[in-house]
Amino acid sequence: NIKKVGLVDYPHCFAQMQDFTEQRDEHTVDELWLVEHPPIYTQGLAGKAEHIINAGNIPVLQVNRGGQVTYHGPGQAVIYFLLDIERHKLGVRELVTRIENAMIELLADYGIHANGDRDAPGVYVDGAKIGSIGLRVTKGRTYHGLSFNVDMDLSPYQGINPCGYAGMQVTQLVDLLVDPAVALNMNEIQQILASKLVAELEYDTVNNI
Repeated sequence: NIKKVGLVDYPHCFAQMQDFTEQRDEHTVDELWLVEHPPIYTQGLAGKAEHIINAGNIPVLQVNRGGQVTYHGPGQAVIYFLLDIERHKLGVRELVTRIENAMIELLADYGIHANGDRDAPGVYVDGAKIGSIGLRVTKGRTYHGLSFNVDMDLSPYQGINPCGYAGMQVTQLVDLLVDPAVALNMNEIQQILASKLVAELEYDTVNNI
């Protein structure tokens, strides 16, 4: 199932992901949630306080995904993966690679060359990060997911060391377009990215809910 959630407060969505995962069973259909969040920093399980340089008025929330600190805000496409990877016979590293591939393919559609990084999961264009990945796996089921910078205010990234890397540059799709006249529609980009994820995960049928 692909679920278009829209703009939603992070803590509310986080609780919903946990509830869904706790209540699902071996027959529960996997879901991808298409989301945007109001401004928030989230600190993963590996996060260290020193990587938050100046949060300002932006709230900081400790969460249970992998990775370190990142930023979410309007204009960033977020997709959460409510998956049974045990049923899929899919390892976490393979899942991360397939998620990276979907973002790389989306960028290729715009004529932009991007790459993943086995040592620092995510998607990069000329060394600048455009796509982040953070997952939680419990009893063979996943939640959390990816964030992909489309057309947003990037200045809050200056308040943190993104993903725990001091000086890491970040970028976004709108600043990389070969033709700056190309219009970017968030709903369309999320749907295209979701379709690429469905292909990478080899689902046979898809329902929009």
